[in-house]
Amino acid sequence: MGGICFVVLLLQIIVTEVVGAGVGVGVGVGVGPGGVWFGGGINSPSPGVVPSQNSAYTALQAWKSAITDDPMGILKNWMGPNVCTYRGIFCTNSQDYMGNPTDPVVTGIDLNHANLQGTLVKELSYLTYISLIHLNTNRFSGIIPQTFRDLSSLIELDLSNNHFSGPFPTTVLFIPNLLYLDLRFNSFTGPIPEDLFNRKLDAIFLNNNQFDGELPQSLGNSPASVINFANNKFSGNIPFSLGYMGPRIKEILFLNNDLNGCIPEGVGLWTDLQVLDVSFNSLMGHLPDTLSCLSGIEVLNLGHNKLSGDLPDLVCSLRNLVNLTLAYNFFSELSQDCDKLPLRNVGIDFSLNCIPGRQMQRPQPECSVIPGGSLNCLRVPAVKPLVCG
Repeated sequence: MGGICFVVLLLQIIVTEVVGAGVGVGVGVGVGPGGVWFGGGINSPSPGVVPSQNSAYTALQAWKSAITDDPMGILKNWMGPNVCTYRGIFCTNSQDYMGNPTDPVVTGIDLNHANLQGTLVKELSYLTYISLIHLNTNRFSGIIPQTFRDLSSLIELDLSNNHFSGPFPTTVLFIPNLLYLDLRFNSFTGPIPEDLFNRKLDAIFLNNNQFDGELPQSLGNSPASVINFANNKFSGNIPFSLGYMGPRIKEILFLNNDLNGCIPEGVGLWTDLQVLDVSFNSLMGHLPDTLSCLSGIEVLNLGHNKLSGDLPDLVCSLRNLVNLTLAYNFFSELSQDCDKLPLRNVGIDFSLNCIPGRQMQRPQPECSVIPGGSLNCLRVPAVKPLVCG
């Protein structure tokens, strides 16, 4: 997950620029030399002078009133104007434009695994210096307020493992400095907007929702290093434009949707890709020869589709390959290099295909009619060996 480390690094830089230098102690992300996080639990320091936190106090008290169940008593100490002592709230010493110290400002909310039930409120937009909001594994529901677009310092937004519903929350597209978006394990429905992939997001987690419709052609515009579409209801083809994605893409997961058609030839341009999982879809046709160019690939899962033809010879020679799954397809030929994979401690599963002389293959009647046999997948002619890049 190299993209996540990159997000944390940028978090350190941007927060330092916005609120002055500070260093994290205890829980949370450090933000450079010179200051201290306040808050984050019972053991947090209590400054002798209560800082001015009027806007933050208004925001957090409004949110507290919208939380209907707090079985772990997380919010018991959310009392009084010194919000920097609230559990789960993190502050950083700040400086004005002349470098003079000012009151601490709220720069983080971390209420992961708090089991809180309630909704988000529009007043949270008063937290103008906040750079991360982590609400993983709670019972928040409803929608994301439109006012979230005003959170100009926000870098990380993690709303995963909650009960949010409705269409894709387009307000997140207008958070200007957002790099990390995690909406997985909710109940969002409908299509995802094209503009999602025109933003500078480094990590996009949409998996385990009820999103549907076709994946936007703008996918190829994304600079992200990690994208997860798994366990939704996306249909149609994998966008051909994905071949134009930047070289920073490390992991992309399409598994368990309703995608069909071919695997685009452009996947071979991702020379730094480490994980590609298209399993449990209805992809058909032969594989593109450019799969042989995935020199950084470690996990390649093509299982449970309707793919056919032969596996490009060089795929099984990829030096970083750790796991190759071809099971439950209609492949008819494997190269000798694939037989050598177990000797390299590479896991390979080619069961239930149509490969002559191999064990655990499909019955012959199933192999007499290949699904998508008339499908014309674009295949770029290349001399052997394939010249990558």
